[in-house]
Amino acid sequence: MKLLFSAVAAVAILTSGMAPGLAADAKSHRVAIQVDQNDAAVMNLALNNATNIMEAYKAKGEEVQVEIVTYGPGLHMLRDDTSPVKDRIKQIAEASFPASIKFAACDNTKVGMEKREGHPISVISQATVVPSGAVRLMELQEDGWSYLKP
Repeated sequence: MKLLFSAVAAVAILTSGMAPGLAADAKSHRVAIQVDQNDAAVMNLALNNATNIMEAYKAKGEEVQVEIVTYGPGLHMLRDDTSPVKDRIKQIAEASFPASIKFAACDNTKVGMEKREGHPISVISQATVVPSGAVRLMELQEDGWSYLKP
């Protein structure tokens, strides 16, 4: 009985010591992708990059977060009325990794466009409006996110 207890205790000690090591081995990746051009090719390239990154890490069993940040002319990517890629964004957001990707729309740009165009501008439902796209990119990088500009 004493031997059985010692064996169980040894296994418990070994497995409890292994758990933190296993958790530490699990990698997590984060990338911020900047879109600042009203160019469908650039927008599609950003979406291709995001999809490829998510699929690569999913295949490795590693976590990944992607945030596409738009500002300036790039806000058109997330505008409900002018986005040439809104259907593709919807498909990506509804895919098997919806929690892995976020879309940020710059409010500074949105307000400026509303003043110039004389009407309210709505963004697609998958997007979140942030106060400043440039500041959002800075904050993500300061928090250790990688940066990519297609």
